Amino acid sequence: MNKTLEPTTWEAELDRAVDARFEQMVALRRHLHQHPELSGDEDQTSLHLYRLLLELGFDVQIGPEGRGAIVEPPNAEPGPKLGLRADIDALKIQDTKTTPYRSQVPSVMHACGHDAHTATLYGALLALFDLQSRNALPWPVRWRGVFQPAEETGLGALEMIKAGVLQNVQGMLALHMDPSRDVGQIGIREGSLTAACDDIHILISGRGGHAARPHESLDPIVAAAQLISTIYLTVPRVVDTHDPVVVTIGQIQGGYNANVIPEQVEMHGTLRTLNGPIREKTKDHLQKLARGLEEVTGTTIHITFEVGPPAVQNDLALTSLLRHVGRNLLGDACVQEIPRPSMGGEDFAYYQDYVPGSMFRLGCRSSAATGHPLHSSLFDIDERALSIGAKIFARAVVTWFDPQRNQLPYTK
Repeated sequence: MNKTLEPTTWEAELDRAVDARFEQMVALRRHLHQHPELSGDEDQTSLHLYRLLLELGFDVQIGPEGRGAIVEPPNAEPGPKLGLRADIDALKIQDTKTTPYRSQVPSVMHACGHDAHTATLYGALLALFDLQSRNALPWPVRWRGVFQPAEETGLGALEMIKAGVLQNVQGMLALHMDPSRDVGQIGIREGSLTAACDDIHILISGRGGHAARPHESLDPIVAAAQLISTIYLTVPRVVDTHDPVVVTIGQIQGGYNANVIPEQVEMHGTLRTLNGPIREKTKDHLQKLARGLEEVTGTTIHITFEVGPPAVQNDLALTSLLRHVGRNLLGDACVQEIPRPSMGGEDFAYYQDYVPGSMFRLGCRSSAATGHPLHSSLFDIDERALSIGAKIFARAVVTWFDPQRNQLPYTK
């Protein structure tokens, strides 16, 4: 049996405030879905949020370089705050859905649910502001909403941190849409949730020539093929099987003519790991492979790494808070422990370099939204998930400031 707890007066009032704004959340999500913007280009998205929130009476600051938004209630009380973060950028993917709200921007869409993250946070802030304005909360609460740009490039969190969003913040919460879970379910995990993600750039230089006389050239395409094969074959053999490592080459560019051996091949990929020593060991191994293939092929292989976000490490107390709030709202069976980390990257980890944080997975699958995976051209959500995420955010903020919090079970 999946039994939920009867809400207290303030929980019921907060839930009603979220439900009363469901259509506003849907409208915002669909507007953003129709007008997606890539990382670094979120000017109109940010301006739309700024105007919307300002008109509603919030204290709003536009983010650095006109991207993103930082939101608080007007005349916010001084003291430590709980931060709530949503990301706002889209991906370079063609939307192939047939819904009325499909993307109107060619080859750009919200295929990772950032539009839904934004709408969920929006609904939570509206509900919190409503109850604060009516003095309907049981005790004072202090919060800051962060609508962050450029998550997909791993730069947005750093930009917002530099802009001061963590000033007086004692913890951060975030969510991510999860099309593998049904609406009404959430996933939580203490400790490692996502992987550290570094970009790999490989430049292979050889000597070009005629395709009919390969012996006169130093073929960089041969070297590239051997390097990819060797990486995929050997990396799993040089690290402990209990330490996940994923190396993927996702882009290759070499040559322009079928009958010409090119001078160079460029490759780009990612390295994903869960701990620092394995991260460095794998980088060293890739360099050793490159040196060995230089000897065999006569080419020059230059590998560089662009350090990306570290692994998300969910804080015990904040994750326990989400578990407590989720069980009260949804019932024990719908709050699921995530058994192992994802090897995806997430720049929410940068906030955790400074303050504790926790991110949870929000189920968004139903018969109406059939669970197409993240980054799919058919990705969509059941929008009922928006109100569930907003209630969890809002309840978590109020519960965090409970004067009796240290005696509550989620503190462990």
